[in-house]
Amino acid sequence: MSNLKLGVEVVSAHNLMPKDGQGSASAFVELHFDNQKFRTTTKEKDLNPVWNESFYFNISDPNNLSNLNLEASVYNHLKTTNSKSFLGKVRLTGTSFVPYSDAAVLHYPLEKRGIFSRVKGELGLKVFLTDDPSIRSSNPLPAMESSVLTDSRTTQAQGPVQQVQNIVQNIVQGAFSNDKDKSEARHTFHHLPNTNVPQQQHHSSAAVSQEPGRYGADQMRAEPQGPRVVRMFSGSASQPFDYQLKETSPILGGGQVVGGRVIRADKPASTYDLVEQMHYLFVRVVKARDLPTMDVTGSLDPFVEVRVGNYKGITKHFEKTKNPVWNEVFAFAGDRMQAPFLEVVVKDKDMLKDDIVGFVRFDLSDVPTRVPPDSPLAPEWYRIANSKGEKNNGELMLAVWYGTQADEAFPDAWHSDAASHHDSSAAGSSYIRSKVYHSPRLWYVRVTVVEAQDLVITEKTRFPDVYVKAQIGNQILKTKPTQARTLNPLWNEDLIFVVAEPFEDHLMLTVEDRVGPNKDETIGRTIIPLNAIEKRAEVRHDDRIDHSRWFHLEKAYVIDVDQTKKEKKDKFASRLRLCLFLEGGYHVHDESTHYSSDLRPSLKQLWLRTPSIGVLELGILNADGLHPMKTRDQKGTSDTYCVAKYGQKWVRTRTIMNSLSPKYNEQYTWEVYDPATVITIGVFDNCHVGGANGSRDLKIGKVRIRISTLETGRVYTHSYPLLVLHPNGVKKMGELHLAIRFSCTSLMNTMLIYSRPLLPKMHYIKPFTVMQQDMLRHQAVNIVAARLSRSEPPLRKEVIEYMSDMDSHLWSMRRSKANFFRLMSVFSGLIAVGKWFGEVCTWKNPITTGLVHVLFVMLVCFPELILPTVFLYMFMIGLWNYRYRPRYPPHMNTKISYADNVHPDELDEEFDSFPTSRSSELVRMRYDRLRSVAGRIQTVVGDVATQGERFQALLSWRDPRATTIFLVFCLLVALVLYITPFQVLALVTGFYLMRHPRFRGRLPSVPINFFRRLPAKTDSML
Repeated sequence: MSNLKLGVEVVSAHNLMPKDGQGSASAFVELHFDNQKFRTTTKEKDLNPVWNESFYFNISDPNNLSNLNLEASVYNHLKTTNSKSFLGKVRLTGTSFVPYSDAAVLHYPLEKRGIFSRVKGELGLKVFLTDDPSIRSSNPLPAMESSVLTDSRTTQAQGPVQQVQNIVQNIVQGAFSNDKDKSEARHTFHHLPNTNVPQQQHHSSAAVSQEPGRYGADQMRAEPQGPRVVRMFSGSASQPFDYQLKETSPILGGGQVVGGRVIRADKPASTYDLVEQMHYLFVRVVKARDLPTMDVTGSLDPFVEVRVGNYKGITKHFEKTKNPVWNEVFAFAGDRMQAPFLEVVVKDKDMLKDDIVGFVRFDLSDVPTRVPPDSPLAPEWYRIANSKGEKNNGELMLAVWYGTQADEAFPDAWHSDAASHHDSSAAGSSYIRSKVYHSPRLWYVRVTVVEAQDLVITEKTRFPDVYVKAQIGNQILKTKPTQARTLNPLWNEDLIFVVAEPFEDHLMLTVEDRVGPNKDETIGRTIIPLNAIEKRAEVRHDDRIDHSRWFHLEKAYVIDVDQTKKEKKDKFASRLRLCLFLEGGYHVHDESTHYSSDLRPSLKQLWLRTPSIGVLELGILNADGLHPMKTRDQKGTSDTYCVAKYGQKWVRTRTIMNSLSPKYNEQYTWEVYDPATVITIGVFDNCHVGGANGSRDLKIGKVRIRISTLETGRVYTHSYPLLVLHPNGVKKMGELHLAIRFSCTSLMNTMLIYSRPLLPKMHYIKPFTVMQQDMLRHQAVNIVAARLSRSEPPLRKEVIEYMSDMDSHLWSMRRSKANFFRLMSVFSGLIAVGKWFGEVCTWKNPITTGLVHVLFVMLVCFPELILPTVFLYMFMIGLWNYRYRPRYPPHMNTKISYADNVHPDELDEEFDSFPTSRSSELVRMRYDRLRSVAGRIQTVVGDVATQGERFQALLSWRDPRATTIFLVFCLLVALVLYITPFQVLALVTGFYLMRHPRFRGRLPSVPINFFRRLPAKTDSML
């Protein structure tokens, strides 16, 4: 019998509807699940009751959990009649139940029971699954008079085992495949996306894609079209021809791509429909048996060498065994094979020269072809022949077949195009294989340091100058020192950290006393495991009061995290009051906010509020014209690989050795939850293979593509220039050929996304400061880099930092100028309208001015036409611009980035380290230049402030004569407006502004002269 139980912790309710006739209510909660019913205690006269009671339901059939519902109804207890009145209910489906480790308290809005129900408020519940056999189901429903308070602290569930997680995944999968869930009540809450279905990687096709139009087969036979240059921007923003995006028409696995549409071929489409099919000869070396001895000692150290022409791959060798097991796969590129035979040679590892044990030879014309989804080819035993042709040297189990990159053996195979001349072994190729990485789920930890009590200091004659230092790993934060004349200091400060799952670190808090300059004395410490901190979905006003806890401080010398049995120590009376939470309602930014690829909160229970809206498919085809990054055999070359990042999923292609035009042809898939996200693809040179001893992988360039700029179902095949800014200027490092397609699975959800906040609501309810955001993002990038650098092959720190734009917040004169000109471009439309109106007022074109007068009279006489005219005008502009809409994703522009004519010294300053490493003279020159720029900005800001202060001076009596004139003017204008219709006043004002130049003077007008004479606070400036 299954021990699986459903745990429900009824926490609290807020803002309930008063039902007792005295402005209050005596509330209790009834829980209904799987024919079981439990009830909480009754909280008398409280519209914000707190229960903190836990209940456990038996689950009769775990496989039917997705069809069960939990209903929590809130009632008001009427003592006079011993009855109950309805206050609201919450209904949760079985798909929202999660394991205890992922559960958090969520506050659900109360639903109505009927049309005429009066309901308001919300109910806080924590719902989870557990299979802990020590937890028993709750007692049956008690009588209403004998309800007793349940202590929730004695029924805290332990973390579930894998069986619980599998059941949760199964029920979530059923929820996604069942359309009837869409008809649930509008307040039904869902949690956890489908985690049972594995994310499609680069060896599987997309789950959802729209069928493109079919064309005739004769069109398929046309030659591939050459790349067509696409202009990214018009006018002054256009850039040199070599830096522009180029549209291509390659022949991919699904057919030829022409204008974003795929022309199907006569042959069936490949599962890799966004990349070119690449044919490989696969050789799986499984094991050998009964090998002969080759040494005098009777031992054998066997390994296998697989050779096709000039290419060879080597397995690892085993010492002193005649029955080795390798199970390694070798893949030889079909376009590079020039020999008609395949030789598999078994050798004996020796100090001087390897001895040949025997070999097996295959005629490549007899090798079969395997096309997925066919089952893998079964390996066979082959007798090994010696140099004389005698087949009595044991047997070798092999499987040989032709396939493509869609074969499941492709990712873990040794590749001939990725092999190094220095290391042809399959073990050495593990560092250059294609891999998929998942970055850890990040959380914010909020440590609220409230106060301390009964601090014990060494010097009894003075009051302490204390502060609290908090540390998690390498992150250290401190509170402000308090100089209160008491041994019970008060701080009330929030310290925010970034942590990653699984929570293996500890939170260490140290109370220190500043006894002198640069001299601190530790008063006490406490250590808290991160997995003991409560998770929450949102911040409530009473959390700091209700969830704060006291922690005893201990002497520093007895603190030991790993020590299970501590020695007997003296009592230490000091304690520290803290409020600790793992914030699940925030999204932890581990990349620049402008190029975010994921905006979901940390808590998985909140993910189903933003379901998947589509699938993003990326085909990394090839790179061309790459710049040599190293020298090998007196010739420039590169060992390149690509990295793509979207959401928590990172992908890395295999490393192509010794090629300036590598062909990758690897396809990857992501789920899309928000169109306002960006996928980043970077190209790097591997400096850790091929005999290179580089310490850092070198960046070659990157491409960013925003999902919202892609049309649904269209295949974008473009060649992107890899532009990198160097200290000597912008440089094109080559071109990267990509195929990308976004398939929308739910148009309605996609449209609704545009009405929702960009970030989770906690970013708006309790936002972080700009300095906090920069600091937390820096810590998040470091955590992700540290975690992924421990993978194999490692995704190194310099790659993570470059893909995440870690240094984008640092000062750059070039970037500042670019942002200024971007701002000017935004206001260029308003400036152009102002210039046009000035020409109308000066009668530069009398016909245009006359038409404007007629339109102005019409709008003044019929003011109800103003707004409809404005919106109709914008609608017509949008329709007109539709024919000129961009049909390509945007790419980096050197003119917009102000990188085409930047001064060399400004580039040197941008690439300078922080803090600076340049000479004092150079730093002084740059400081003077920055002072000059800041002086101009200071002048502009001062002029703007002066104009605002002059407006304030109109009524401040700073200039009594000017204020008197203005008050008299206001009185006269008020009298005139009372007796003059608004239309007449508007017509007079408009005609006056657009009067003929003959009636204009060359001197400033009277209002301008009056305004410029008003005083400002510049007289008070030092």
